[in-house]
Amino acid sequence: MTMRGEDGLMADLAAHGISFETHEHQAVFTVEESAGVRAAIPGEHTKNLFLKDAGGAFWLVTVPADIRVDLKRLPEVIGCKRVSFGKAEEMVQLIGIQPGSVTPLAMINAQPGTIAVVIDKSLAEADRMNVHPLRNTVTTGLSGADVLRLLEHWGHEPLVAEIPTKEDQ
Repeated sequence: MTMRGEDGLMADLAAHGISFETHEHQAVFTVEESAGVRAAIPGEHTKNLFLKDAGGAFWLVTVPADIRVDLKRLPEVIGCKRVSFGKAEEMVQLIGIQPGSVTPLAMINAQPGTIAVVIDKSLAEADRMNVHPLRNTVTTGLSGADVLRLLEHWGHEPLVAEIPTKEDQ
C-alpha cells in the first residue's frame, strides 16, 4: 500500500480548493498535553480513538477533545460489537501514523474498507475542526464539511453520529 503522507494531503487540500489554517507547535501526545495549544487556536478541537471491535474490524472515531466517550454504549450507536483500543502496530500498518498523531486526515493512507471512520455530529457541522495533518507538531483547522469531503474523495464513507459520552463521576 502506498502511503501518500503529508505531501499528498497538501496536494488534495489544494486540488479541492479547501481553505485551512495551520499552526506549528511542540509535540503533543494527549488531550491534556494539548491544553495550551488548544487555548491558542480557535475552533473545535478533537480527540481520536483508534479502535478494534470484537469482530476484528477497525474504527477511527473523532470526537470533541473535552468529552469522555462511553465505550460501552458506543458500539450500539455506530453498529459494531464491543470495542477496545487498537494496537500501535496496527495503526502504523493501516494508516501510517504513530499514536499521538491520529487524525481523520490519516485516512488518506488507508485502503477504502479497512477502517470505518466515525465523526461526531458536532464536529461534522463545525465551521472549524482542528486536527493533526499526520503529525502531532502541527494543528490544521478546516471545516467539518471539508473533512467529510476529503474522506469521501479518498474512498471512505464516514459515519456522522452523536457519540455517547460518560458523565463526569
